[in-house]
Amino acid sequence: MSQKTDQIFRALADPTRREIFRLLVIGSTLSITQLSAHFDISRQGISKHLKFLMDAEMVKMEKKGRESICYAEAKSLQIVKEWLSYYDKYWDNSLNALEDYLNLSSQ
Repeated sequence: MSQKTDQIFRALADPTRREIFRLLVIGSTLSITQLSAHFDISRQGISKHLKFLMDAEMVKMEKKGRESICYAEAKSLQIVKEWLSYYDKYWDNSLNALEDYLNLSSQ
């Protein structure tokens, strides 16, 4: 696995970071203050999580006046999708075998 893939999985391993990312995906852009309103942690804590997400290239940040505006880079999840797609064949085989078993059992 590449270092970038590892960074993305580490970023996704934390529930707070997953929720920050989700909020940015559905909300398009949010300031750190707006993000902080969703959590029981400080702005500094949110900033640390955002730094982790930015290092994984999952979030970008721009300065607009005194505020930092954040937005998701959802294309970063393409790496996760590609990694998971390798395992599709195992799921497909298991589901096909289950379907065959259920069809035989119902006859």
